[in-house]
Amino acid sequence: MTASLPRHRRALVIPAGMAMATALAFLPNTAATAAPADAAPAAVSADASSLSYVVNVKGGHATSAYVKKAIAKAGGTVVTSYDKIGVIVVHSSNADFAKTIRTVRGVQSAGATRNAPLPSAVTADMGAPKALSAAEIARAESAAAAGQDPLQGLQWDLPAIKADKAHEKSLGSSKVTVAVIDTGVDDTHPDIAPNFDRAASVNCVTGKPDTSDGAWRPGAQESPHGTHVAGEIAAAKNGVGMTGVAPGVKVSGIKVSNPDGYFYTEAVVCGFMWAAEHGVDVTNNSYYTDPWYFNCKNDPDQTALLEAVTRATRYAERKGAVNVAAAGNENYDLAADEITDPVSPNDGTPSDRVIDPTECFDIPTQLPGVVTVAATGAKGLKSSFSNYGRGVIDIAAPGGDSTRYQTPEPPATSGLILGTLPGGSWGYMAGTSMASPHVAGVAALIKSTHPKASPALVKAMLYAQADATACTDPYDIDGDGKVDAVCEGPKNRNGFYGWGTADALDAVTR
Repeated sequence: MTASLPRHRRALVIPAGMAMATALAFLPNTAATAAPADAAPAAVSADASSLSYVVNVKGGHATSAYVKKAIAKAGGTVVTSYDKIGVIVVHSSNADFAKTIRTVRGVQSAGATRNAPLPSAVTADMGAPKALSAAEIARAESAAAAGQDPLQGLQWDLPAIKADKAHEKSLGSSKVTVAVIDTGVDDTHPDIAPNFDRAASVNCVTGKPDTSDGAWRPGAQESPHGTHVAGEIAAAKNGVGMTGVAPGVKVSGIKVSNPDGYFYTEAVVCGFMWAAEHGVDVTNNSYYTDPWYFNCKNDPDQTALLEAVTRATRYAERKGAVNVAAAGNENYDLAADEITDPVSPNDGTPSDRVIDPTECFDIPTQLPGVVTVAATGAKGLKSSFSNYGRGVIDIAAPGGDSTRYQTPEPPATSGLILGTLPGGSWGYMAGTSMASPHVAGVAALIKSTHPKASPALVKAMLYAQADATACTDPYDIDGDGKVDAVCEGPKNRNGFYGWGTADALDAVTR
């Protein structure tokens, strides 16, 4: 399935009568051109448009004076430098900046993080989630079972991973924090406020941390995506609204998408570095890094973006964080010989390009060490839109699907996933964006049960405890007699479900 020019990465809004899930995602970048490093200082015209760049040097040391001087000579201004991983964020209006700086001694790679000038010129936004009406809330509250939060009956996804049973044993530890690296989190929501970790929250949109109060919140016109994700993970079990997968853990907001909804490399690097330095145990990443859906090693810009985010995710894991990411919503086989990417660069002029998924990567989803999550629907089958691929997908969890395709058991009425929305409301969304936070919540429960477990051990337990789920064969999700995707591999390690479906009960009892 292909996507139209998107606004949101890993979330879908699937109207009840929709015949086919639509994909919302973004993709790869173009190479810059330049002059030799020993040329005269770059002439930067006053009306030129600035772009943002990452410059990668050897990590562990302060940026050398030589490199700093070369950046300035090439017409660049350093925004910030992450010396521990050797990533420098630079703004420049010199069209040849990247090519010029790549020739400088000590620079390992460099590339433009975007095609649109600063700030992004795009203003369209994704469709709104389906918010619960007052009547729907009242019906759910009247039907709520004893001991459940009022809207829990609408959450078919909790019993799907045995989270309801897990909560009888443990809600998770308040000493564990899950960072939602996303569009921002409304920490004033009554289901989020009790568990919000302000100290681990920040705005990273420019690539440099902004710690001003409330900077992590989405603006009035910005996407509710991050708030929805945060509620799925840690909505408090407090007699209000819904219940999260791990309702006793803390959740923080690390805002990395700009007002137009783009997740650029400098912001994503900042997000992982902030999480690493602020005691975060799990990060949830329900997006892909714009503007390229797949970043290819043979492109000088894209390889620099790939290197920068790789360094940041590895650093976060070394500092104790388990990084969990959504697999994407295009029904791509990520283990195929080739994939046609029609939407990159999503902030420029996209065109169909054929990529090799062994050389071009969705970041952070396909980076080493990152837990890659596919989505399932209310019947436990791969969601119609979910990407898949043997050896790529690590685990599966509820992400929702068209209710027509996978109808939940009553009292739930929608095949989508219920979550929190800014302003104190609740609503439905679907996508691998919604599957990833379920796994992040289970990882938080494992960390709560085993507080001294390393990220590697938490991941090992996450996979070992998953419920092995056999391939769906044939997979004809819309019942039209045509196979919609092909699953390969055995029951305990296949392309649709990875090691299996996440298990929250095992997370608190084993």
